[in-house]
Amino acid sequence: MVATGHPETAAERYEAVIGIEVHCQLRTASKMFCGCSTAYDGAPPNTYVCPVCLGLPGALPTINRQAVEYVLTTGAAIEASAPAATRWDRKNYFYPDLPKGYQISQYDLPLASLGRLTFDTSDGPFTVAITRAHLEEDTAKLVHATDANGRKVSLVDFNRSGTPLMEVVTEPDIRTAEQARRYAEELQLLLRSIGVSDADMERGQLRVEANVSLRPTGTEPFGTRVDVKNMNSFRALERAIAFEIERQAVILDAGEPLLQETRGWSEERGETYRMRVKETSDDYRDFPEPDLPPLHLDPAWIAEIRARLPELPESRRTRYEASLGLSAYDAAVLVADPAATALFEDTLAADPALLAKPVANWVIVEYLRIRNATTEPVTIIPAELGAIVGAVEAHSISRAQGREVLDAHVITGAPARAIIEERGFRQISDTSELESAVDAALEANPAAVADYRAGKAQAVGFIVGQVMKATRGQANAALVQSTVRERLSEQAPKDG
Repeated sequence: MVATGHPETAAERYEAVIGIEVHCQLRTASKMFCGCSTAYDGAPPNTYVCPVCLGLPGALPTINRQAVEYVLTTGAAIEASAPAATRWDRKNYFYPDLPKGYQISQYDLPLASLGRLTFDTSDGPFTVAITRAHLEEDTAKLVHATDANGRKVSLVDFNRSGTPLMEVVTEPDIRTAEQARRYAEELQLLLRSIGVSDADMERGQLRVEANVSLRPTGTEPFGTRVDVKNMNSFRALERAIAFEIERQAVILDAGEPLLQETRGWSEERGETYRMRVKETSDDYRDFPEPDLPPLHLDPAWIAEIRARLPELPESRRTRYEASLGLSAYDAAVLVADPAATALFEDTLAADPALLAKPVANWVIVEYLRIRNATTEPVTIIPAELGAIVGAVEAHSISRAQGREVLDAHVITGAPARAIIEERGFRQISDTSELESAVDAALEANPAAVADYRAGKAQAVGFIVGQVMKATRGQANAALVQSTVRERLSEQAPKDG
């Protein structure tokens, strides 16, 4: 939807005010208030349940300590403060996926508050203030299906009910769809880096909601807020917000009122749609949970959690650029993938003589190539990757040979040196030997030589390829190319 009839764009007429709410399933072995396992992926419906997570009368909840620690860890990572004591509240609403008719959550005393997260955008670094991160229990899952008689039915699977769920809520600091996407991506990376969640959007472990409103540019009061749900990828998040900004601008330009409502995102249609008129916080009638006592947080425990934090993504990217000399792109790609980060770090540690840039190139290009081509686990011993990189950098083997050695190492687990020796790999860098191979290729391909003299520069690549083929890929490709150009220059006819 695009606004018409105005010389300036919606972004110029209005300022978007965007807040993001993220629900994240925590990586615990058991559920939030009972002992049921959280390993229910792929299990038959309603098999990982007990009286507590089914909400049966008389069942009493107990607190999952690991889940509390994970939220405190997240709070430490986003520089939030933790309270001396917190409590649990009942958030009341009626829906088929909520067996008790209320959700045990936190209202005015979250486990973490007043944090921040900084990340890069196309306009440079951007910081979003985070209002709170609190802990609650997940709902059951509704399954909409068609029965044997062709009737539409809704079924409830309680396996997910009671899974520990962390909600992270930002201040309305975000102004563009790109900033919203980058915030969500950075938060996912942070959660994975500190080990509190797998945060996989495709598996429902990370669910992102946006609230979007517009106000005339240069004014302070907020506009009417619209919540947007059902965005199952970061791309969908960015597209949905961009669409919603344009939709609201068209309505405001027409002088019509906006409704405070909840809208879903349709990836197929590329637009949002109305789900329901939005509830207010008063509709939930939050009150303290009588079955759980307040939770007092030991300052020593908080200090221990902070001390255990690993290097965070923002700091790691900065170090890679400032201390290791990597480009911003290389640093971002490495840090965005925890497995790539670990391989890069461990390879450098295995051989301190290696330079960071070539190791980064091999991890980014070759490791990710291999891993992305398979669904099976990929194991590369860091010291062996270091041996391959070192051999290529020393010009003892070619880059193509190094790639072949790495592929063989992944398949067999054999040491790089043994693979190199077994296959007789070496790189020919001797000038006289290369010149001989180049002369032979030129003599065998007079048509290519003629093409070069006729101005067809691509003929050089053909001749280089012939030399590489004749030497079974062992020739130093850079030296071959320079030698080919030198020989062709020598053979070029003189101007009369």
